[in-house]
Amino acid sequence: MRIIKFLLEKEFLQIFRNKGMLPIIFLMPVVQLVILSFAATYELREVNFHLADFDQSEASHALVQKFQASGYFTLQSSSFDVDDGIEKMRSNDVRLALVIPQDFEQRLKLGQPTSVQLNIDAVDGTTAGLIQGYGRSIIQDYNSSIRPVIENMELTNRKDIEVIPASWYNPNLDYIQYMVPGILVVLVSMIGMFLSGMNIVREREIGTIEQLNVSPIKRYQFITGKLLPFWIIALFELGIGLLIAYYGFGVPFVGSVWLLFGIAGIFLLVVQGIGLFISTVTQTQQQAMFIAWFFMVVFILMGGLFTPIESMPIWAQKLTILNPIAHFIEIMRSVMLKGAGWFEVQHLVGLLTVMAVIILPAAIFRYRKSTS
Repeated sequence: MRIIKFLLEKEFLQIFRNKGMLPIIFLMPVVQLVILSFAATYELREVNFHLADFDQSEASHALVQKFQASGYFTLQSSSFDVDDGIEKMRSNDVRLALVIPQDFEQRLKLGQPTSVQLNIDAVDGTTAGLIQGYGRSIIQDYNSSIRPVIENMELTNRKDIEVIPASWYNPNLDYIQYMVPGILVVLVSMIGMFLSGMNIVREREIGTIEQLNVSPIKRYQFITGKLLPFWIIALFELGIGLLIAYYGFGVPFVGSVWLLFGIAGIFLLVVQGIGLFISTVTQTQQQAMFIAWFFMVVFILMGGLFTPIESMPIWAQKLTILNPIAHFIEIMRSVMLKGAGWFEVQHLVGLLTVMAVIILPAAIFRYRKSTS
């Protein structure tokens, strides 16, 4: 432990003496959080929805078919319990819970006011607004299609179907609340991947890597000393970012702080493993930066930060299983805004753990080969 302690002291001294690294650590995250938080997307394709049809009539079936035939909505599940739909929204299985009341068809035939409820996952305020708009449009079209039938019944006091939207987790449809958690993921990812990769390459550039390799320092001590400082710094930056999000942007934090930081620790092992692997195949910090940036751009653009994953092509959606940033963005938003617990995110944590178990040892093994 003494050797690791001395290595950590050396690394922290090196970090704070490097004038080029300090802006990356402290300035870049603030710029990301303040500027990128105002980015927006307005694209929407198929949306999974849960159905609670208490009427089970021809009229309610026709309305559901109207939703499915629109090309915007896909029926993912159904039950006779509205709470089931809300729970599926909390687990990110659906974005909409459609509730049709028991007397839906009867009230239509009698020309009485009736309503359907759209319970919308409003974490992404812009997407929630689109879902609400598409839902209203479909219901209005349904009203138009049944109007001749009702008129033949000579009912002059017919009322249109009333839509009752309910925005969950983000009642004001504030897009900032959706963007900030994703920006925080990018923040810790860049620190973990860029700095861990560049730091080891820097030792090679200045010629000290050979001295470290022939010293009595064991390899696990060297790797720990190299990765642990940036692991600590990244978690510290995450804490600062959460404070800025809560007090600066008014983003609520509903879930467990300890759960989030525990998962962030696992996520950082993944991105630091990628950074370490990059450092073993590059000779200069510039090369390491370019390769790391290439992977970061791909991970970010396909991670659901700006564009919903559901709007991507099927092949791109399948590729996101290999994208650690996509998983952590979903975890961050679920824990912060929905109050998701271990049960809701355990499958994503499992994927991150598998990635860490594969990537980190592979990077260490590659480092041993490259320096033997």
